[in-house]
Formats: sequence, structure tokens, C-alpha cells
Amino acid sequence: MLDLPVSLLATKGKRVFNRSACPYIHSMTRVRVLTLNAALGPLDYRVPDGLSVEPGSIVEVPLGPRRVIGVVWEEDRLPDTRTVPDAKLRALGAALPVPPLTAPLRRLIEWVADYYMAPLAAVLRMAMPAGVTAGERVSVEYRLSETAPARLTPQRTQALERIGALQGSVAELAEKAEVSVAVIRGLIKSGALAATEVTASEPYPAPNPSHDVPSLNEAQQAAADIFTQAIDAAQFQTFLLDGVTGSGKTEVYFEGIARALKDGGQILVLLPEIALTEPFLKRFEARFGVQPVAWHSGLRQSERRRAWNAVARGQAQVVVGARSALFLPFARLGLIVVDEAHETSFKQEDGVRYHARDVAVMRGKYEGCPVVLASATPALETRHQVNLGNYREIRLPARFGGAQMPEIIGIDLLTDSPERQRWIAPALVTAIDETLGRGEQVLLFLNRRGYAPLTLCRHCGYRFQCPNCTSWMVEHKTTHRLACHHCGHVMPTPRACPECKEPDSLVACGPGVERIADEAALLFPQARRAIVTSDTLWSPEKVAEFVASVDNGAVDIIIGTQLVTKGYHFPNLTLVGVIDADLGLEGGDLRAAERCFQQISQVAGRAGRGEKPGRVFIQTRMLNAGVIRALLSGDTERFYAAEAESRRHAEAPPYGRFAAVIVSSESPDQAAETARRLGKSAPQRDGLHIYGPAPAPLAQLRGHYRHRLLVHAARGVNVQGAIRHWLGSVQWPGSVRVSVDIDPYSFM
Repeated sequence: MLDLPVSLLATKGKRVFNRSACPYIHSMTRVRVLTLNAALGPLDYRVPDGLSVEPGSIVEVPLGPRRVIGVVWEEDRLPDTRTVPDAKLRALGAALPVPPLTAPLRRLIEWVADYYMAPLAAVLRMAMPAGVTAGERVSVEYRLSETAPARLTPQRTQALERIGALQGSVAELAEKAEVSVAVIRGLIKSGALAATEVTASEPYPAPNPSHDVPSLNEAQQAAADIFTQAIDAAQFQTFLLDGVTGSGKTEVYFEGIARALKDGGQILVLLPEIALTEPFLKRFEARFGVQPVAWHSGLRQSERRRAWNAVARGQAQVVVGARSALFLPFARLGLIVVDEAHETSFKQEDGVRYHARDVAVMRGKYEGCPVVLASATPALETRHQVNLGNYREIRLPARFGGAQMPEIIGIDLLTDSPERQRWIAPALVTAIDETLGRGEQVLLFLNRRGYAPLTLCRHCGYRFQCPNCTSWMVEHKTTHRLACHHCGHVMPTPRACPECKEPDSLVACGPGVERIADEAALLFPQARRAIVTSDTLWSPEKVAEFVASVDNGAVDIIIGTQLVTKGYHFPNLTLVGVIDADLGLEGGDLRAAERCFQQISQVAGRAGRGEKPGRVFIQTRMLNAGVIRALLSGDTERFYAAEAESRRHAEAPPYGRFAAVIVSSESPDQAAETARRLGKSAPQRDGLHIYGPAPAPLAQLRGHYRHRLLVHAARGVNVQGAIRHWLGSVQWPGSVRVSVDIDPYSFM
């Protein structure tokens, strides 16, 4: 969680920065430029006659024989020890035809780089993704024409099948079709793909805050009034919107969005998963008449350029996106909403390892606008900020429209176990049969993709392990392959054991969602099933198809991972079965119990959201575990109180601080030696403890050998300063990478 003075988080004063554009600086003869290359640092350039720039201007500068993109920055904020005489400075190339990055965004970039110990250029790159600064130029994309190619090869056939209704650049279509660029160019030459011009200047339709104003209940209206008052005041304040599943949190913060629109502000809504974007777009369109601007990794390059430029010019009024949307160059940001704010997927696990929930609070601070964290199961760190008085909590304790919370029933797998090689207990089988008999829908939850987590040979015991990672290959029966869920390595499922060559000797160990789906098919052959994982809902279009099929009654049983635990509203879904509640408690993670509680609470919240009552069956072998007892009793406050006390006793977050130092290299010896040196030179001081080094639980990842050290500190210790001094005193080979994870969520 944020390691900041209470006064900074609690401030509710007016906006920190003037929203009016800075006057152009005509008198500047030299400027400091931050490029997107982390190895370079800031560079000074001469401003040629006739060119006007200001801090934040996006410019093109010469670098050796090349020209690169950079941003003009305040000299006093980027000290440079290399003093170059004016006469030796090279001239700026040009100022790009896009608005400058605002002062609040530049301060956010600096804060993220400092707090998360990342290169400033790496954070700047997140605010300026490749290609978006090209302005409003016209680009060419391609889509299927009505002309069939004269010659069809297997590669061309695959490309045509996979492109379907897609449109994109040559490179994007090649990636989607999993063919070479040459194949796509051949289809263009044959006339099978037709060109179409795309411009980034096409405006987005404006949302109408008065389009379909809902009738809120008393609790919702009181919460909405608080938000609208905060938006009118144009002040920074962080709110926790804590409402049970189905309480109408979205409708409440929609009223905040409506007020911000009326006040002329822009709004950012963050969602933890791309899969949630499509259902949200539909709900937003029903309320405001048009869809918001979407921002996520599934967009085409032309779509990203159009959205980025519209945001920068203030023309994109509402943006909904994944965590990277936090760094968009809003012209006049008036409200930030983080939906499902407890989700751990808001934590970036590679590159710049930031937490979007915490960075959203800081963006609100710099922009001087309210921030709403919405969740049915807030993180303990967020609850702690409420207790400190830094965040204001607003509760919605009941479901909307008279809907009741589901009945939760525990199934003790030690006494009511399924048959051998089955995973659904008899009591749950009976409940499914009853539910289907009433024409209602069922959700079976297991947070494990694929068919089985481990495949081995029954003859010699050989286990399939990823060649790049210390992990087992996961069988995916529907695609007839084994896959590593860490690096993406795939291989066809062999018919014979590669070790002993025995045919038909491979057996699956344990269940994944595909295996549960097979079992459901055996038990209920007439039921129509849908498997919901990141493998099946890999695009917004696939999500839309799934939602429509469930809404239309074309699905009887949903079998899904955590992807289906949040954001979906299916009124006819009345039964949820949690196949293995103990799965989330494995691994020794300090947040394991909290994460298990959140995940099962969220998936339980899918049941009985309409007029029909819901039931939830939780299968477990640890019926007396504290988290399971809390789920069955519904005693949320008691669970969080016990969890908080446990963390306080261990001085774990939010009552202490963690940071991880990860050493990795393709050479196991160099990784081990560097980790040993770091451990030997670890700082010794009060309130700071260094544990390790030790091989990481995931000792090899993507071909790199890994060691970890854990930093445990008291809240008052300057962890970043201590780590900088520590790492600065040790040298290691260029082939070794040492990265720092501040406030880590993964300990693998």
C-alpha cells in the first residue's frame, strides 16, 4: 500500500495544478528532453528559431543517425550532471502535432518511477504507447473482400478462416491468423483482402447524462449524492464504495459519472479484466445512450491512436479500460472509478511493477479529482486506509430490488466425497439436478484452467515439465495440447510417453475446468454447457457471445475460473457450486485467506441476483478453517478483524512493508553468485530485515534462473532509499537482471 504521509492522502484541497494550458515558451534556447530509452537519461537540445515548446511538449529529436520521440521536461526536476555548452547542442527536430503531456501526468510519472523504483523512461513509455503520437494521419487497414484467391494454400486457408470479420494492419492480421506477413501480403495481392482507410480524427459520440436516469433506492441515492457533491467541489478525495454483490454499486457511480459529464470533466473507469469490458459497455450504453471509449490490449493500433488523441484533446469524455488506461493523457480529468478494486490483477507483475489501485489514488491527488474504489470485498489495505481516516467509506448493505443474498451450504469432502475420479459431490449433484429441473442455470467454479494440472506416465512415472520454467505442463483436452501457463510454451499431447515410449500410458492427475465440464456432461447429458476461461473468452467479441447465450437461455451450466466471478448479472442463475474451496489456501501466500474469501464471496454473488432465490455449495476438506467458517456464516467483519490481527502480529502489510528483490539470468551460476553477493552486503539497521537469498519457488521462468530476497520493514522506514543504497553498492554482470517489486503480491 502507499507509503505516504497521512496528510498527503487525506488532503481534500483544491486542484494542485492549474488546468489552463501553460503559455508557450518563446524565449527557451535549450530544453531538457526525456526520451523513451531508459538507458539514456535526460538529454539537452537547442530550440531552433521558429519552434515553440513547453514542458510536456512531445518532440522528435536527433540521436546519432536516428530520430527518436521524447518529451520536454522541467530542467529542475531532471538534474543532469553532463553540462554541454550551448554551442555543441543539437537542435530539436520538430514538435509533434499532439497536445503536451499535462503537469499532473508528468508528476504522476515521476512518482511512479520513484515509488516503484522503475526507470523514468519506462513509465513515460506507458503514457506514450508506440504509434499513438502520430497525430491524426490516415492509415490503411485490410479486411476480407468478396474475391476468393486463385490459389489456396493451407496457410492462406488458415488466414482466411481466422481473419473472418476482423480488420487490421498487415502485421495485426498476421498475428491474429498466426501466419507470416508474407501470407497476408499474398492475400492482398490476390484481392482476397481489401484496403480501407482509417483516420484517428473521427470523433466519438458524446454520452448523454440525462439519457435513462434510473430510480435509485434510498441507500443508493444517498451514496450518489455524496459523489455528486464531491465532483461539484472539484476536490481530491478517495471513497470506498463497499456494497454487497448485487447492491447496485455500478448504478451509484454512474450518477457520479453523469455529474462529471455535466460539469465538463473527463472520467476514467478501470476494470481488472478485458473480459469485463464488453458487459460494462452494454450497461453504460443503456444508461448514457452511447458506449464509452474503450482502452485495452485487444485494440487495433488505429483504435489506440484514435482513443489516445481523443483523450489528449479532451474529446473522449468517458474511458473504460484496463490498468494501462491510468497513464492516458487526460486534458481535464474529473473522476476516477476503480471497479472491483480488490482484484489482484490490478498489480502489474512485470516491467514497471505498479498497483493500479494505488496509482489511481495518486492520479486523483495530482489531478485534484475524486477517486471511487468500488468493491463487495475490499482489500485489507483499503479498509486500513478507511480506519486511518484517509478514505471515506460508503456502504450499500443490501441487494437492489428486494433480491436476497444466497444461502451458503458447506460440503465436507471428507464425509461426502465424490466417486473415484469424480469431483462433484453427491449433494451438489442433487442440487444441480433440482436446479436444471426448474429451468434455471448453474455455475460451477474451479480456478484452474485446462483439463488437468499434471499429466504423467502410469508406466514409468514420467511427468511433463515445461523446458523453460519450473512448472508442470497443463493438459488442454479441447485443443489437444499441453501448455505452460507461465511462459506460454505449447506442445501437442503425445500418444506415447517420451521417456519409456509406452503407448496410451498417459494419465491426467487432478481436475481443471475442462474435466469438470466432461463430468457435468456425463451426469447431465441434456444440459448445454459453456466453459469460461481466458482460453475461451480471449476477446471482447467472445465475451459478448457468451453473455448473449446465457441471457438467451442457451446455456444451462457454466463451468468457469475466476474470470466468471465478477461483473456478470444473470437473473436466472440460481445455483453456484465451488468445486475446491481449498485450492486458494495453498502456497503459503500471506494474502491466501483473504484472496480465498474474496474469490468465493464474489462467485457466490452470481447466484440469486434476480427474483429467484440462490444457493451456493462450497466443497472443502477444511470445514473448520477460519475463512470457510466466515464464508458459511456470512460474518465478513469477524473474518477481516481476525485477518487484520494476524497481519498486525506479523507486521505484514498494511502494518509493515514488504519489497522483493528478484535476481534472474540465463546462467544459473551467475544468478546464484549475484544473489549471494546481494545477501552478503544486505543492510543492517533497525526496522529493516533482509531474508534470503533463496531459489525462487518458480526457480526457472522463461529460460531464466531466479533467486529472491525479501525485504521486511516497519512502516516508517524509507524502503526505497535503503534498497537504492544497497543495490548501488553491488556490481553484477550485464547478463544478470536485478529487479525490485515494491509491495509485492506474488512471491513466486
